[in-house]
Amino acid sequence: MPAADLSLLIDAARDAGRIALRYWRRSPRSWDKGGGQGPVTEADLAVNTHLETVLRGARPDYGWLSEESADDPSRLSAERCFIVDPIDGTRAFIDGQEGFSHALAVAHRGRVVAAVVHLPARDTLYAASSDASATCNGRAISPSDAGLQNARVLTNRASLDPALWRGGNKPAFRREFRPSLAWRLCLAAEGRFHAALSLRPAWEWDIAAASLIAEQAGCVVTDRTGGEMRFNTPRGLVDGVIVAGPRLHGLILQELAPIDALVGQAGR
Repeated sequence: MPAADLSLLIDAARDAGRIALRYWRRSPRSWDKGGGQGPVTEADLAVNTHLETVLRGARPDYGWLSEESADDPSRLSAERCFIVDPIDGTRAFIDGQEGFSHALAVAHRGRVVAAVVHLPARDTLYAASSDASATCNGRAISPSDAGLQNARVLTNRASLDPALWRGGNKPAFRREFRPSLAWRLCLAAEGRFHAALSLRPAWEWDIAAASLIAEQAGCVVTDRTGGEMRFNTPRGLVDGVIVAGPRLHGLILQELAPIDALVGQAGR
């Protein structure tokens, strides 16, 4: 079943890319969703409508969790669930940058079993299933392990806060950034960067697909505490994410401040 689902996701992602590119760099209508949720465009909604029609049409018994759809609690009782971000990196899309992606996953009983991250403007497609290795445009990928000092880490500026690191000392890694969180995880999976992390809660649709791709490439993939990630949860949130080769992942965990210390600091 994962292989059949993966084939379905690949075809759907490529179709989504063709739809998105009709709007890209053509001043699509956009507006703010409010509540700190950021912008959305007519392209996001067009892609979402297409994906829901195609994917749910092919697998009507699967649940559906998407950034651009109203949440349907019935997904929680489904054995399998699509987890989709129609366009991850909407701000980059609006600005005409190439670094936006479509992130599509199937979760089975809380674990992702098929996944695709597609960057149509870069003609790049990452894919993996639970019974097959991770690939980029059909080529097998693997991470590059390194020490933490001077490692190239894809993360946002919030991760530079000294309070998040043991003893208030952020390690001397090199922070870099890409607009799509799903793409960041894939770049670590293929060894173009040493790690990707987010120390803030992350939406499942941002990381579900890329988490399997990174795992099948050989990365260690956990939440920010080192715990296993589960998907299709009631809140649709994961407590941060750390993706890196085995040695570097362990080093990052060692350097992070304990959660209880952060909670105590926030209460003062």
